[in-house]
Amino acid sequence: MTRFIERHPVWALIVIIAVAVLLWLVFAIWPPGLEAAVGRKRVFLNAILNGITLGGLYFLVASGFTLIFGLMRNVNLAHGSLYLFGGYIGYAISTWTGSWILSFIVAFIGVALLGVLLQIVVFRRMEGQDLRQTMVTIGLSIVFADLMLWVFGGDFYQVQTPSWLIGPVPLPLITAVKSSGEPVYLQYPLVRLVIFVASVVIGIAMWLALNRTRIGMIVRAGVDDRDILAATGVRIQLVFVLVFALGAGLAGIAGVVGGTFQSLSPGEDTRFLLASLVVVIVGGMGSIPGAALGAVIIGLAEQLGSVYIPTYAIVVTFLIMVLVLALRPQGLLARR
Repeated sequence: MTRFIERHPVWALIVIIAVAVLLWLVFAIWPPGLEAAVGRKRVFLNAILNGITLGGLYFLVASGFTLIFGLMRNVNLAHGSLYLFGGYIGYAISTWTGSWILSFIVAFIGVALLGVLLQIVVFRRMEGQDLRQTMVTIGLSIVFADLMLWVFGGDFYQVQTPSWLIGPVPLPLITAVKSSGEPVYLQYPLVRLVIFVASVVIGIAMWLALNRTRIGMIVRAGVDDRDILAATGVRIQLVFVLVFALGAGLAGIAGVVGGTFQSLSPGEDTRFLLASLVVVIVGGMGSIPGAALGAVIIGLAEQLGSVYIPTYAIVVTFLIMVLVLALRPQGLLARR
């Protein structure tokens, strides 16, 4: 951070001012003139929280993608299919057993096993051949999409939220002040807050595993020079299979999350694949903190754009990606 400020003082000042303005908008009591110009503060706060929690979902998808693409250099454009497949598994398990927690476990295991199969059958045979990996996984994504459409149809599905997570909770954010002087606090769905906290915990655990453990050191060393690592006796292919399984399993978990507070339907695989690509490009290849930052930025851009400029909301997302590619092609927090 200090190095960034020293090298780019103007951009650092702009970022600091933008963060300060955002914090003021979130925590301050809005004057009537501002509400007349921008709209109700409750709508703004809901858009902010929706963007942050959507960023948590994007992070779960993109973190698996950045493990597979950014660290292992495997171009898996069927990653969106893994997301949707995990969501359908979670829906089927939660409907059959009534257990929301069990749906996460089964979705993780099921999609992780599919990831193992992909790594052994497809990616191990095409290591370093980016174009072939791209074309093959595009074909696989089409096949997977048709198979899921055949099995589940074109209906919309939603994973049932457990009773203990249903309902809003009050947050210490004032949306308005009554004529009596009593503040009105924001109410927000508990399930979205719990899922966001879980995504933060998963992100921290992944960062610690990659940067503070022996297995993380082996993975990073295998990416940089797998021949030397293999010469030390490490079974590098087994390590890569496990990492691929973890990345795929995270996509499966994200599918259950997406099915809980959004919905599952054909086409969601493409949407979340594009979101993962944008998040990884913005945050930086192979960087878990970069994936988190990129996910929050894209989530906020989507939600704020859908509220205030709905016609051009999607344009804002890709404009951010273009600006990052133009000013910092390696991503905001690229892995060194």
